[in-house]
Amino acid sequence: MNVQTRDAITTINPATGEAIERIARTSGADLDETLAQADARYRAWREAPVEDRAQLFFGIARALRSERASLAQTAVREMGKPIDQANAEIEKCATCCEYFAQQGPAMLADLAMPSNASRSYAAFRPLGVILAVMPWNFPYWQVFRAAVPALMAGNTMLLKHAENTTRCGLEIERIFQEAGAPRGLFATIVVEHDAAERLLADERIVAATLTGSERAGVAIARAAGTKLKKTVLELGGSDPFIVLGDADLDAAVRLAVAGRFQNNGQSCIAAKRFIIESSAYDEFAARFAEAARAQRVGDPMDEATELGPLARADLMKTLHEQVRETLEAGATLLSGGRPIDRAGNFYEATVVGDVVPGMRMFDEETFGPAAALVRARNEREAIALANRSSYGLGASIHSRDTQRAERLASHIEAGMVFVNGIVASDPRLPFGGRKRSGHGRELSHFGIHEFTNIQTVWVGLGQ
Repeated sequence: MNVQTRDAITTINPATGEAIERIARTSGADLDETLAQADARYRAWREAPVEDRAQLFFGIARALRSERASLAQTAVREMGKPIDQANAEIEKCATCCEYFAQQGPAMLADLAMPSNASRSYAAFRPLGVILAVMPWNFPYWQVFRAAVPALMAGNTMLLKHAENTTRCGLEIERIFQEAGAPRGLFATIVVEHDAAERLLADERIVAATLTGSERAGVAIARAAGTKLKKTVLELGGSDPFIVLGDADLDAAVRLAVAGRFQNNGQSCIAAKRFIIESSAYDEFAARFAEAARAQRVGDPMDEATELGPLARADLMKTLHEQVRETLEAGATLLSGGRPIDRAGNFYEATVVGDVVPGMRMFDEETFGPAAALVRARNEREAIALANRSSYGLGASIHSRDTQRAERLASHIEAGMVFVNGIVASDPRLPFGGRKRSGHGRELSHFGIHEFTNIQTVWVGLGQ
């Protein structure tokens, strides 16, 4: 685990267990100065033409691509994702910058609305300084997908990143500065966990966005709620991956592997509960388990590696307890099921069959390379099992009959449903969940409007 003191953080390489670096925390005086700069910058940035804001993000996209290799390596060292996936994450951030630079001006334009006025419209005004509390699993993308639309809308932002990816957070601030962002527009603060809650009491912070655990979301929502400040929360997920009896099993197995094991299985939108109609269950289970056993485990810096380490030792311990207790409750081990005997936090690609409600791997979010296979008698039971969760982030349905799948999608209690694909974030589409997976939306025009005052303007006849 990361070594924490009051004045510094020591980050640990999850592939080796060795210390990477010691990073000083932001002092109280520096934190107050950073907040003052963000507040002052907001008052100037909100007046900048939206086309000028867009030019900054074109520049940030160029900077990301020019330093992609070093940025990706930093992510691999701090949280262990395979290097090819880290490179893809940087490119996705650059694409997000370009998308909102291109589309943001139109999204933020006044929206004419008919009324009894001579002219009336909705205007999208920025709010102020946004506090972003972000996780380690996608250390660049999670930040950019929240920051880019919020900043394009005229806000400024302070980032409190996960401690084990502190250097990634500092690198994002550096990229902003090197691309020409004015001081105070975006800053990374290195503070303790509870500092985020204290910051929400400061009147200069007007809202918060958090991606992380349910527990962290509750804490931020509580702190913001006492001050009547808005939050966008993207929390955990236990996404169902529904395989109907008429599905293309070649495609379904391929997507199942990608959906469960990408990012070493550490994604809120990863497929976690595989709910399969009985007629397809046995063949799907056998093929999926075989594909899991074929996953290449190794050094995440090696481009041939498909499965790297979990980000922290405590995460591996929790995952193993979930797998072990699920098996003890009567499930069947089809592949994997154990930590790998080597340095670092490596866990076997695991598939557990015959999982039912009441078992930990069905009821809880599993954050790592372990899949739970659930048998459903028919499509009606498949939907009921999919919805039998406190989470409601994403879901996928696999069937050759896309009209059937779309009909079933309307009954899924989730913020996103993908048909014959795996749940993914895309700057063009709204991203977010319901139930205990959080509230609010990121990305698309819904996301760029989340941190704006949607102001009604009603104009009567002149005198």
